[in-house]
Amino acid sequence: MSIKSKRMGSLFIVGLMLLAAFAVAGCGNGEEDSSQELSGKLTIAGSTSVQPFSDVLAEEFMASNPNVEISVQGGGSSQGVTAAASGAAEIGAASRNVKEEEMTANPDLVVTQIAIDGVAVVAHPSNPVKDVTLEDIKNIYLGNITNWKDLGGKDAVITVVSREEGSGTRDAFVGMVMDDEEIAPSAIIQNSNGAVRTAVAGDENSIGFVSLAMVNNEIKALEVEGVAASVENIKAGTYKISRPFNYITKNDPEGLAKVFIDFVLSDEGQKIMVDEGAISVK
Repeated sequence: MSIKSKRMGSLFIVGLMLLAAFAVAGCGNGEEDSSQELSGKLTIAGSTSVQPFSDVLAEEFMASNPNVEISVQGGGSSQGVTAAASGAAEIGAASRNVKEEEMTANPDLVVTQIAIDGVAVVAHPSNPVKDVTLEDIKNIYLGNITNWKDLGGKDAVITVVSREEGSGTRDAFVGMVMDDEEIAPSAIIQNSNGAVRTAVAGDENSIGFVSLAMVNNEIKALEVEGVAASVENIKAGTYKISRPFNYITKNDPEGLAKVFIDFVLSDEGQKIMVDEGAISVK
């Protein structure tokens, strides 16, 4: 073989080796990029109605992204709006629509609806009353109806249980049932849906309102205008007391907040919402 042929063969081999090296390096970079994990901290604060859902969603998200830390806090829907607006939380949670005055004061707020929820009017399981009208409920909370016998029940004074001011559940209830009239000051105030459920479960003459997802065998949901509080009826629009579950951010969500909200709106995230008792927005 000539010296020229040997040189050409050597150059060919070197070229192959360089191509192989570049290919290996390229694969290595690709693996390194794909192995980069999502990381950071995220705070969600606000509605105690949304809080249990956020807890489960955060757990699932962190299980898939172990370098992410999500803190879920309560405080009420108004606090959720304030936390998002002030930057105290990357995501505020509200179980109601953001009020016009809140948007006026904080025009950069962006609202993303993540689910729909029903508000169930609840009583003790032993209460013989099964159905009430919206007008009945309003008058109970105004203090105009004070005895169960006026609703076909036994002769017993009604114990009225309500959520606190700033609660998204209360705001939704006042807007949809009370026509924005104030709840009577004699009502017993509780600071969470769980506390309302406990109060009603412990008093056979009580009435309260909670997120539909909070209804269990300790209490019973009353029919309203002959319509049961159910997912099917809320979707059909026949059960009238329902409200949105919203996440709120200052400006369009970005970074970790955006990735998390995208997860919540994904098929997987919406399935979690449904499994936990909310109604999908899809």
